[in-house]
Amino acid sequence: MATVGELEGDEYIEIITQKVDQKYKEKLPVSFGPLTDKVVEQLRTLNKAIFPVRYNDKFYTDVQASGDYTQLAYYSTDILVGAICCRLEPRPEGGSKLYIMTIGVLAPYRCCGVGTNMLETVLTLAEADAAVHEVYLHVQTSNSDALNFYKRFGFEVGEKILNYYKRIEPPDCFVLSKAYSRA
Repeated sequence: MATVGELEGDEYIEIITQKVDQKYKEKLPVSFGPLTDKVVEQLRTLNKAIFPVRYNDKFYTDVQASGDYTQLAYYSTDILVGAICCRLEPRPEGGSKLYIMTIGVLAPYRCCGVGTNMLETVLTLAEADAAVHEVYLHVQTSNSDALNFYKRFGFEVGEKILNYYKRIEPPDCFVLSKAYSRA
């Protein structure tokens, strides 16, 4: 059986949809805070530690403009251990869609429910916001753990984009989305 990263073109993609029991080290008590001018440099440092790419100033301008959709996760009230960074985008047909640009947790704090809590917080906000019709993100084709994680929250795998990433292998991604039916 081919792995997700080995699939080519329009081949059928099958992601394991059964709920995977998360093996938490221990549920970590975290608090969330907004991105303010005072903590942008902390977020830059966190992102450098977590992600293999460097984000430009526009990235940080966009996430600051997203309001409550960008959340920072703190352990013990002052240790930044994770962040979810989002951007609101207008839809041509009206309303908006929410793009999850990044979600990441420092390695020692992973498998403690931090990422789950951040995603649940943002999805709850999006569901309550009548203007948001969809939440979407990109996931590297070889990242089956991330694909399965998002599937547990109702995201559906959409199109495959070839050569989306510039400096990581494989460079391809899937677009995952979760739609909200609005009257």
